[in-house]
Amino acid sequence: MKNVLKVIDSISDWTGKISSFLIIIISGVILFEIIARYLFAKPTIWAFEISLTLYGIYVAMLGAYVLVTGGHVNVDILYARFSPRTKAGVNLFSWLIFFLWCGALVWTGWIRGWESLMIRESESTAFGCPIYPVKLSLAVGGSLLFLQGLAGYIRNIYIFITGKKID
Repeated sequence: MKNVLKVIDSISDWTGKISSFLIIIISGVILFEIIARYLFAKPTIWAFEISLTLYGIYVAMLGAYVLVTGGHVNVDILYARFSPRTKAGVNLFSWLIFFLWCGALVWTGWIRGWESLMIRESESTAFGCPIYPVKLSLAVGGSLLFLQGLAGYIRNIYIFITGKKID
């Protein structure tokens, strides 16, 4: 079981690190637009849409990475005072809500993404940036998030039963 959890963690870590490079591309596109607009008085019609599309993919793909690194926000007013076993019990309940949300994200992302891909949906602007990569990335990112959540759920079951963490 430990090996399966390590594989899931490494997938989340790997995809997060790769996806994080999108921010460099986004920054480059925005920098190009700033230079073109303000130094050469030649604004582009594509930079905003490309940066927005890439940012949507970036956010969708980083959820599992944030989960594996513990970067999501917690409200610790009462939770911090609980024992590890009580925390695990609370988490087991909240994971169920999480899985419903992930399922809806994957299901909707896949259906809408596939439909969008089939008709080659694009923005209704002069540039017409494709929309389907963002919609499909919701399904992929949601699947990764679900998988990482499953690893967290298994860890919480173990803590709830034994009172100890899986090393």
